[in-house]
Amino acid sequence: MNIGVMVESFRLNLAEGLAAAKQLGCEGVQIYVPGGWTKDEILDRRVKVDDSGLELSATCAEFGGHGFMVAEENPARVERTKQAIDETLALGAKVVTAHIGVVPADKGNPRFGVMASACEEIARYAASVGATYAFETGPETGKVLRAFIDAIGPEGLGVNFDPANLAMVIAEDVVDAVKQLGPFIVHTHAKDGVNLRENDGEVVYGAVPAPEGVDPWAGFKEVPLGDGDVPWREYLAALKAESFGGYLTIEREVGTNPRADIELAVSFLKGLLAE
Repeated sequence: MNIGVMVESFRLNLAEGLAAAKQLGCEGVQIYVPGGWTKDEILDRRVKVDDSGLELSATCAEFGGHGFMVAEENPARVERTKQAIDETLALGAKVVTAHIGVVPADKGNPRFGVMASACEEIARYAASVGATYAFETGPETGKVLRAFIDAIGPEGLGVNFDPANLAMVIAEDVVDAVKQLGPFIVHTHAKDGVNLRENDGEVVYGAVPAPEGVDPWAGFKEVPLGDGDVPWREYLAALKAESFGGYLTIEREVGTNPRADIELAVSFLKGLLAE
């Protein structure tokens, strides 16, 4: 497995973030793509990444809002995602990751069909151009996400496995989720967190409104790698058992000193991988 970092986690511009990643010993990076760059904007970023000597492991196409849970918004979101896939290929990568909303466990829930229709169209497009659209784990269990993938069909689809989202938000058994999703895991986020109470993933990720007076974000906390609920040794062993040999891409979304946290994460992962 290789160690990468989400460039935006440094909270620097692209050139500075790439330099920091290289200095800290990362082998690759992931960057955001908006689905709307000009050819010159794409070329500028491609040159910067190529010149850095780092591999672009994947991109992230996050547009805010409710993912693909709202039917009326989906035509525009699907087209924007297709643009993001084109941008990713132009940048030299083949994997696009994204949160897609909350997949309901009940296939009879209307939201299931709404999300499946949008994601199937994106998956078909991704497959047609040689890319993979990877759902990020978090709102639902590995079993539910696997059923969603099976319902759509696997062509063009993958999983971006974020163990912290599962462990800290819904207290999912991370190793079991790897077993459920193993054949589809094409990329991972290296993040950690602690679960502080029982949470409803549908509330946390905006599928349903939070009850009055309830802060949906107060039930968990992101922490530096190794300080949270992710069982790292068991998790990495599970990935190896599923023949995953891709990137552990560090993502740090909070904290006052992201570079220090990322440096710690690189050291932590290198130590585990050397065992």
